[in-house]
Amino acid sequence: MIKLRTILSVIFLSISALALHAQVDAERLRSHITYLASQELAGRKAGTTGDSMAAAYIRNEFAKAGAQLKGEQGFQYFSLIAGVKLGFDNKFFFSGNEAQVNTGFMPLSFSATAGAEAEVVFAGFGITGKSGELSWDDYATLDVKGKWVMVLRGDPEPQNQNSAFIPMATERAKALTARDNGAAGLILVSPTSLEKKDVPLELNYDKTVSDAGLPVFSVTRNLAAQMLQLSLQAIDSLEQVMISAQKPVSFNLNVNLNAHADVVREKVISRNVMACIPGSDPLLKEEYIVIGAHYDHLGMGGPGSGSRVPDVHAVHGGADDNASGVASLIELARWFSKPENKPARSLLFVSFGAEEMGLLGARHFVANAPVDIKSIKAMINLDMVGRLKTDQPILTVSGTGTFAEANPILDAQNGKFPFEIKKVTDGYGPSDHAAFYGEGIPVLFLSTGAHGDYHTPDDSVEKINFTGQVSVTEFVAELVESVSAMKQAPVFTEAGARKQTGHYGRAMKVKLGIMPDVSGAETAGGMKVEGVSKGEPADRGGMLKGDIITAIDGLPVANVFDYMSRLGKLKAGDIVNIEVLRNGVKEVLIIQL
Repeated sequence: MIKLRTILSVIFLSISALALHAQVDAERLRSHITYLASQELAGRKAGTTGDSMAAAYIRNEFAKAGAQLKGEQGFQYFSLIAGVKLGFDNKFFFSGNEAQVNTGFMPLSFSATAGAEAEVVFAGFGITGKSGELSWDDYATLDVKGKWVMVLRGDPEPQNQNSAFIPMATERAKALTARDNGAAGLILVSPTSLEKKDVPLELNYDKTVSDAGLPVFSVTRNLAAQMLQLSLQAIDSLEQVMISAQKPVSFNLNVNLNAHADVVREKVISRNVMACIPGSDPLLKEEYIVIGAHYDHLGMGGPGSGSRVPDVHAVHGGADDNASGVASLIELARWFSKPENKPARSLLFVSFGAEEMGLLGARHFVANAPVDIKSIKAMINLDMVGRLKTDQPILTVSGTGTFAEANPILDAQNGKFPFEIKKVTDGYGPSDHAAFYGEGIPVLFLSTGAHGDYHTPDDSVEKINFTGQVSVTEFVAELVESVSAMKQAPVFTEAGARKQTGHYGRAMKVKLGIMPDVSGAETAGGMKVEGVSKGEPADRGGMLKGDIITAIDGLPVANVFDYMSRLGKLKAGDIVNIEVLRNGVKEVLIIQL
């Protein structure tokens, strides 16, 4: 009898797979991806015409599939800062000389729109801190309050890849240090070792809304030498003297500067695309599973876009990233809208906008969900599912540790599809599911993996493995059906540290144990905590998800860059006072790292 039931079960699953295969069509996948990755949509950068056209296409396909549109006719709108540009009031006057914007000087993207007329001082590398046995303080002998500070880019240990000065040497960190010392503004100069051409840094948006709190300029070596009243070679000489002697060089210039930075942040509108298929079970239909895939990409590329070839100005079509995920999402909506395939729980299909800008669409969704956020019992995210390898076909499923039933469900599917299932327990990761994980919602993140064409114009339609993507989509359909049919909803389990995102190319020496908001969202007065890892210093010290960190040891924190700079100067075992806003009320937490 047991043997007969087993045989019948295998026959039933085989018939189900064949029926599903009839619904997932490679040519429809090809049609979706071809349009979304087309030249016409110009890379689908958030806030552009191509972004809007992609959203309209997805909305229409959801409707054609038979899903019920949610929000404003299928859209959930949100605003974002998509870039920066020069304003009309950028000026730079000293000693009867007027420098020209673009050629002589350039405000940086995180500069405050502000100015000052004041003295100028030279403060070496603009660093205060310690690396190993080397203590360094470029401000020790200077009074910079109310003055312009000129510093060299770089740090005293350029050959030390593990230098503790690395996080202190970013442009943002140097601006923060100058502000902490009361400076009116910061002037950055690039030595030849960092920039062969004598040009100011470009105005590239760093995807964080808040500014540095003071005007910040990049100037040429020639302009800096004029202000120093020294030869052009003096800039490189100052760098070499400090590095070889391992001592700061700081002095007054006896020059007054009248300068003003005017940086305009370009606010645009994007949207999430939302549709629903109501559940068939009277008891479970008020619970939801979100199936998501972001639709935006990098536009035409260029510096600051995220392109891996930033010097190439061309359509970054993103056929795999993530037109492939969207195409599968549409086909899944088509499959589950058929009467015979109705899920037990309700399904919310969401194609997120502005993922490439820092998960902005997903973060907006969880903060403004069209249903009670507590009724969302799981989130399944598709990001880059179109390049299944033919020699070693592997589908990676992350988040398997976020609810107990994930592994049994995946194990039941193993062997039924022409690929290996690689399981990763961690729930946090670099895609939209991270926003749901931060809300304590079980997640699964599916991807066929990165490749050499990732974030380049070569991520094109002809490189998609459509046969493989059909199999992946079939797999997701069975996965969704299994989660939807669970008698008891998945119960969230924290899986893996909610990792801090570094901006310095190396791990921090200490960690607080939080998931910081790296989205660039406008958080008044500080940096929002998106999640707190159990047992880590922040958790032990009483920090909660949703807290807004405003200061560390009395020093202000306005964004993730300030936070990482402050943290970069601390060491394991330090006890720090961290000020947070919690529901609008100031709290002071004492935390041992």
